[in-house]
Amino acid sequence: MQLSIQSSPLYSNLLGDPELADLLNASSEVRALIDVEAALASAQSAVGMIPETVGADMTAALQQVVPDMASLSQGISDSGVVVPVLLVELQKHLPQELAQWLHWGATSQDIIDTATMLQVSHCVDLLENRLSQLLNALYSQSQTHASTLMAARTRTQLATPITLGLRIAQWAQPLIGLENELPALQAKVLKLQLGGAVGANTVMTPQAAEVAAHMANALQLSCVPSWHTDRSSIISLANWLLQICLHTGKLAKDLMIMSRSDIAEVKAGQTGGSSTMPHKANPVKSEMVVAMNTIAQALHAGICAAASPAEERDGASWTVEWVLLPQLIVTTGCALRHSVELIESVIAEKQRLQSSIDKNPQIMSEAASFALAQHMPRSEAQVLVKQALASKRPMHLALQEQSNFPVDWASVLDPRSVCTPCQQVSASIFALRAKT
Repeated sequence: MQLSIQSSPLYSNLLGDPELADLLNASSEVRALIDVEAALASAQSAVGMIPETVGADMTAALQQVVPDMASLSQGISDSGVVVPVLLVELQKHLPQELAQWLHWGATSQDIIDTATMLQVSHCVDLLENRLSQLLNALYSQSQTHASTLMAARTRTQLATPITLGLRIAQWAQPLIGLENELPALQAKVLKLQLGGAVGANTVMTPQAAEVAAHMANALQLSCVPSWHTDRSSIISLANWLLQICLHTGKLAKDLMIMSRSDIAEVKAGQTGGSSTMPHKANPVKSEMVVAMNTIAQALHAGICAAASPAEERDGASWTVEWVLLPQLIVTTGCALRHSVELIESVIAEKQRLQSSIDKNPQIMSEAASFALAQHMPRSEAQVLVKQALASKRPMHLALQEQSNFPVDWASVLDPRSVCTPCQQVSASIFALRAKT
């Protein structure tokens, strides 16, 4: 057992996401905080709140600063946040004529929330690319298996034939919706925080709005009123991340079932061996995606619990976000990374898929009952089909003997008849994708 298993040198490739971890490490956070302080000074210089040359000089000077992490750690233990001690460290590297204008009129939450949005922006870009890669792989596999028949299951029982291509398209459907939602989500979430001590920007009034506009433009964030106590954007981000994990969890769970040794209709992902049973091939990648789904739900619940801060600012609730949001981002990245590998490696065991249909002719009973319903009441048609299934005769012969209607049973009972409608539904699903 380890304290932070997602960043562990032993487990990070399995349970974490090294690329996202680099975007969320201490150095990245400190750099983002410094960038926000530089943008604040530049904006204030641009509107004449502080001397005109300070912004450019401050930005140039801060770009060279590498704060001492040990000093920051000690200071954070005293203040509960990084900004006060970071300011002390930055002022050590600035001449007095610049240092006095550092952090003019802002509060710690302004700097931390805005820096968080800068980091989130980079993380979302990576997740977007990975989601696109997953959807491309799903489309490719759906096309490859557009005519690969399989037995659908509903409530764990055999239902009717479908194509493997349709099942794969159905895995993609909710993920396409999440990809399409992303531009609106980014506009809502990626926003500047600038409210001063209590959200009223009293120190920067009457130029506060101008300062905010300049900062938002420089940092490529939306300019909105202070949101110290409005954590709805954090919840919106958490909701989007959770849904990625929910839907990748579904496809991974399906793949685990389909690859069971007693079903063995599909293979996906590199398998893992057992420590004691040589015959086993464990679905490790699928298991990890399902695990990420469960972890994401727990993290999401915690983030929601932190979304009701007290009064004008609340350090306790805020701190919960610092702990849980990065973990949810990494968890989502891990789920996507493994899902891409799973889908790209899907191999259909076509003989097993066909065997499930051939051994279970009852899966065409719905088609048979609706064919008979063209000539008799549907309730009677269903009774007749049940009688045919109970007969020891092949289904098509039993139906011919029990009815004298002009039904082409060879066509009605042909499982391949589902291919065209399955392909049409699959095509309509991928047509929903705005980004191609």
